[in-house]
Amino acid sequence: MGHQHERLYHIGFGRSDLPADTTLALLSGDPDRSELIATEHLDDMAVLSRHRGLDSFIAHLGGGQPVVCATSGMGAPSMSIVVNELVQAGIGTIIRIGTSGSIQERVKSGSVVIGSGALTLQGAAADIAPPEFPAVADPFLTVTLAHAADELGLDRHVGVMASTDTFFEGQERSTSSANPHLLRRLRGAIDEYAALNVLNFEMEAGTLFKMGAVYGFAAACVCGIIAERIEDERPDLEEKDAAVDRAIRVAVAGAEAWLSSVP
Repeated sequence: MGHQHERLYHIGFGRSDLPADTTLALLSGDPDRSELIATEHLDDMAVLSRHRGLDSFIAHLGGGQPVVCATSGMGAPSMSIVVNELVQAGIGTIIRIGTSGSIQERVKSGSVVIGSGALTLQGAAADIAPPEFPAVADPFLTVTLAHAADELGLDRHVGVMASTDTFFEGQERSTSSANPHLLRRLRGAIDEYAALNVLNFEMEAGTLFKMGAVYGFAAACVCGIIAERIEDERPDLEEKDAAVDRAIRVAVAGAEAWLSSVP
């Protein structure tokens, strides 16, 4: 269709700006992380767009396959716009690389969580599909990422993430928030979700997973754990860089394995 060859309004590039065999995007909330992935973990980086803070780059995996390193911004509403336009540009696989807080004692700072599904506490997701519609990652891509983490020798966990619209209230932060007064339904959320065997908090996976199922692309999410919410509301900044690096390495290795398996 003609609109697929035009530069898309929010991301600032279109299908015609990509190598013909580009089908995978590595998606980060932070533009600096997107650029870090393209420059430090991939080869032959070039800028696709620096537009609205949604910086995007084209780079190549070790096997020479092109991938987009895109920026989603913070939260599911912004991410949903970027993902919609990435699909219009011909992307068929999206791996989100994020940071996250653990709500299980066994999931320590510095480890990696790979989402099999999400508890979707997000308004944006309701615009994609009804609340009852399952927010599940592509199972084959998820297994590919888990195997990549194992081959890298990393501490990884696979399971359900809790995806929220807000960083403070929705993730039961009060002592580190400007608003110490949580709504009744949010008090005790960590204990409630932990009892459901939810592994961690983040802000995009649930909507991404629903979009993948509805739009027909393979969606996955890998997060570096930078906080242990049972112990502390605040991120562990000393652990952040190492945790992000591990999540990136899992995503890149998983992307290489995934693309090499495509006929």
